[in-house]
Amino acid sequence: MNTATQSIQTNRLWMAVILGCLAGMGPLCTDLYLPALPQIATNLSTGASLVQLSLTATLTGVAIGQIFIGPNSDIYGRKKPLVLSLIIFIAASFLCSFATSIGELILFRFIQGLAGSGGIVLARAIACDLYSGRELTKFFSLLMLINGIAPIFAPVIGGQILAISDWKGIFFTLGLFSILLLLAVVWGLKETLPEERRNEGSLKMTFTTFSHFLSDRVFVGYVLVQGFIVAGLFAYIAGSPFVLQTVYGLSAEAFSLCFAGNGVGIMLFAQLTGYFTGKFNEKQLLAFGLNLALACSVLLFVMSLINVSILLFLLPLFIMVSCIGITTTASFSLAVQRQPDSAGSASGLLGVVSFILGAVASPLVGLGSGTTAIPMTLVITIANLLACVSYVRLSR
Repeated sequence: MNTATQSIQTNRLWMAVILGCLAGMGPLCTDLYLPALPQIATNLSTGASLVQLSLTATLTGVAIGQIFIGPNSDIYGRKKPLVLSLIIFIAASFLCSFATSIGELILFRFIQGLAGSGGIVLARAIACDLYSGRELTKFFSLLMLINGIAPIFAPVIGGQILAISDWKGIFFTLGLFSILLLLAVVWGLKETLPEERRNEGSLKMTFTTFSHFLSDRVFVGYVLVQGFIVAGLFAYIAGSPFVLQTVYGLSAEAFSLCFAGNGVGIMLFAQLTGYFTGKFNEKQLLAFGLNLALACSVLLFVMSLINVSILLFLLPLFIMVSCIGITTTASFSLAVQRQPDSAGSASGLLGVVSFILGAVASPLVGLGSGTTAIPMTLVITIANLLACVSYVRLSR
């Protein structure tokens, strides 16, 4: 291997690490503090629903941020919006660690979500600037792997932080990590969008493209399918800390391991989807995943009514969560294939709708004050049912 080849591979790996960390800011922002939700409720003298509203605020911020940061990066370049996003994210993280009321925490989490969306959107945009064709596909697969790892280890790390600190230590750690990421971006990432390739009409063109998408009935169907799937996912994310720790009595460390196991299931089912794509078409795989997820969610709802043991509860929960690896992969692919000439904007709209529906679903699971699994399992069941209805009515 010559020196030039080694340099290219080293730069590629370094870029993958930086962009992978940026793309993983979403899972880190939402999943790292999940084991601390019950502790936050106690420390701030508030209920489960208001604490879960802090997650909703984060998701809302991420959804809104995706609409504006991506198009603005087409106007001003990638690096300036990225650096600004990271600076705001760092400030919001430390402010969260000093929050003395649930209102302050919700506000700072919203700002954190707005800023965090910059890493998610711009990591993909920078990759598109640097690579094309098969090289872009290979690079995206590496980013997806890191994205899959982040939600697995985030709650585990959060649980370990709680073993030596309180919930504020989680946000302090997130702030320190973001400082390191900012330094890596400032000194290790060059501007990838030259001025001659920038688009002055980006914002207007983006919203015009979005309106065109909404006239495609089948595309809208797949967007709603994925949106409701993600709504069920965030209902699980917001509700599982209370259900598994408060209702079933797991420790923060044990919960984080269960959460990580379900994350592995998502990655496994996503890989199986890729394997079976040559044997079954994507619509068949999507229908299978939706039906299996709905069946498991109904079973979970029934179990929450009769108070079964935690081992019985965890099995259908694992299968239901793992199905997200099938349904999100297939629905995303089918949606983007409907708009092959505007795949980037289509991807953005999918993300916006998914995070908005997730933000709506998250606080609903707190209606039982975190003392019963019924709200979480009911919201998940309704979300999966609506995903099935959207598939049958709009996308066929």
